[in-house]
Amino acid sequence: MNKPAYRIRPITVDDIPALQEISRETFKKTFDPYTAPDDMARFLKEDYETAKMRSEIDNPNSRFFFLVVSDQVAGYLKVNVGDAQTEAIKDNALEVERIYLRQQFQHQGLGLILIKYAEKIARREAKDYMWLGVYEHNKVAQKFYARDGFKRVGQHVFQVGSDPQIDFLLAKKL
Repeated sequence: MNKPAYRIRPITVDDIPALQEISRETFKKTFDPYTAPDDMARFLKEDYETAKMRSEIDNPNSRFFFLVVSDQVAGYLKVNVGDAQTEAIKDNALEVERIYLRQQFQHQGLGLILIKYAEKIARREAKDYMWLGVYEHNKVAQKFYARDGFKRVGQHVFQVGSDPQIDFLLAKKL
């Protein structure tokens, strides 16, 4: 498969409107079938609210990167270390909190580019593990991560509005 030409660039606070747009679009498209409309609306409003996103971008232990294909934002990656991680899964680990790809850019090898970029960061920073959460019903993503060496190590609740959804926690030894 030929991967399209791309570039990866850090996201800054100036990118918040574009980050909110892609976050809301991709989350809704992926999880709408599993989520009540009120819960979805509440999640999209609260989780991608401007002040919250600014705080996440300003956190030195979180990093965001846009994946740009043909001058279009195709998706993004968010990684966390230290106290920015959403759970204490493994010592000396990097969390891949989000890999979001717009629908028209899926199934082109771009998700693999982003997970490998996260791994490059983790290895450069001498992390022992990478880990992430994946929705229990997202079988496509689970297979994708399994092919890259991730193994299930637990689960946690991912709150979407008033709906406590289950994410499987996957880790990869580096």
